[in-house]
Amino acid sequence: MKRRLLTVSLALATAMLMNAQDKKIVVTGSIQSDILIPQDDEAIGTEPTDDWALTNTYAEVALQSKYVDAGARFEFLEHPLPGFEKDFKGWGVPYFYVKGRPMKNMEITAGNFYEQFGSGFILRTYEERSLGIDNSLLGGRVVYKPVEGVQLKAITGEQRRYWAHNNSWITGGDVELNVDQWVKSMAEGGTYLTLGASFVNKHEKASEDEISVGPYYKLNLPENVNAWDVRANLATGGFNILAEYAQKTQDPSFDNGYIYRKGYVAMLSGSYSKRGLSVLLQAKRSDNMSFRSRRSMNGTSSFLNHLPAFTMDHTYTLAALYPYATHPEGEWAYQAELGYTFKKNTVLGGKYGTGVKVNFSHVHAIEQSPRDLEIAPNQFIGGAGTNGYASSFWKWGDQTYYQDLNIQIDKRVTKDFKLNLMYMNQRYNQTIVEGHGGMIHSDIFVGEGKYKINKKLTLRGELQYLTTKQDQGDWAFALLELSWLPNWMFTVSDEWNCGETDLHYYQGLVTFNYKSHRIQAGYGRTRAGYNCSGGVCRYVPAQKGFTISYNYNF
Repeated sequence: MKRRLLTVSLALATAMLMNAQDKKIVVTGSIQSDILIPQDDEAIGTEPTDDWALTNTYAEVALQSKYVDAGARFEFLEHPLPGFEKDFKGWGVPYFYVKGRPMKNMEITAGNFYEQFGSGFILRTYEERSLGIDNSLLGGRVVYKPVEGVQLKAITGEQRRYWAHNNSWITGGDVELNVDQWVKSMAEGGTYLTLGASFVNKHEKASEDEISVGPYYKLNLPENVNAWDVRANLATGGFNILAEYAQKTQDPSFDNGYIYRKGYVAMLSGSYSKRGLSVLLQAKRSDNMSFRSRRSMNGTSSFLNHLPAFTMDHTYTLAALYPYATHPEGEWAYQAELGYTFKKNTVLGGKYGTGVKVNFSHVHAIEQSPRDLEIAPNQFIGGAGTNGYASSFWKWGDQTYYQDLNIQIDKRVTKDFKLNLMYMNQRYNQTIVEGHGGMIHSDIFVGEGKYKINKKLTLRGELQYLTTKQDQGDWAFALLELSWLPNWMFTVSDEWNCGETDLHYYQGLVTFNYKSHRIQAGYGRTRAGYNCSGGVCRYVPAQKGFTISYNYNF
């Protein structure tokens, strides 16, 4: 399949580009290469390797013209960075496409593509290299706008899993209606309404994964799993409201213990903003909504959908020490955020104004019926082959998965000095997220200052402290960063476990930028832990050594 599509795509690209040779063709691309020269360090538990250097390298090129685009990505991970061994190892061209526009309101893609329907509850394919995710589809996509305010999408293909593709076929469609483009008075009054609906089918042969229950039973696995989604987004004045609901048919899989319960997810999100004020309120309930292109696979690369975590993505090192990963079995998730800027020349605003932001998130288990009633020899309610459990929509379960309350203050003290302060109280259920450890309670304090020395030199510093009686105890972090415009940046940092291990994870980095080139060289230790984004996490082992990173865009 892959070779056939590659041949067809290259032929189409060549023919259409030759036909458009009198038109302007724009060539763009990028190169990213991250290199580690590893060193053994028993103290932090680095994993030994026979390679003197490790690298994840990517090179992309894209050709664009009026009627056709084409592109490809080369990846070299023959000696991959720590955490990318096993399935990631290899090299080749796993991503290629040709995109044609036969008419003004239509776009056709053959080859690899990324797509998202709505919030991604039933379909989201994307690339996130830091997490080792590239779950693109290999096949075809059509985007058509028959009339103003209407957009139709149709997709079909196989999903990438590392250097191969899962043996299932994904087909789906999406329609989105911009009602305000039909009702003139809505747009004139600043009111915008978008309605959407999606459908996705996964066809996977049952013989691929035969699951036995005890010595006498074998599961009858469905070859087709269907999922649908409806949504509405209303924006008027400073208000924005998004409501979305999705459902999935019976999908026994590794994630749910091969039960035959349907999957559901409902979300309501509201926000309000005007100058100096912002408010965000969100709630989401998911229940057995893990959706994969192969039922027996774990890990992140076989996911067809995405369930946002509804927790704040922290950028400070210690605030991100215990990041939350969405629980696929089900959860209630809430988030509220209030931002306010005190005006200049007031008591709390001072000469330059003061920004304050308060964010609260809470994630809790959903209620589930007991699983200890035997209904057949070696078969229990909630076990493989059953309907799983019953769950009342509004009831909570008995576990908190995550909770985070943080307060941030953004204050310009003088014309040249800016100060950011943050306090965070966190509850992190390490057993749910990582499989061990119990509940971790922590308090985190962050101070960041930025001083503009002159037009070219800026000095930035961070001091952070995390205190907890669980896991490895307290942590401290310090950073100094000197920016020298327009080309240089120098950074030193130390992350110190002053609780249990007394280990220092130090780093020194030099960064040079010139036009579209960026090169960074450094040396130090990296702590083992989870790297997360949007509720998706990947474990990264400890590492030590020299690092070189090169990025180029053209």
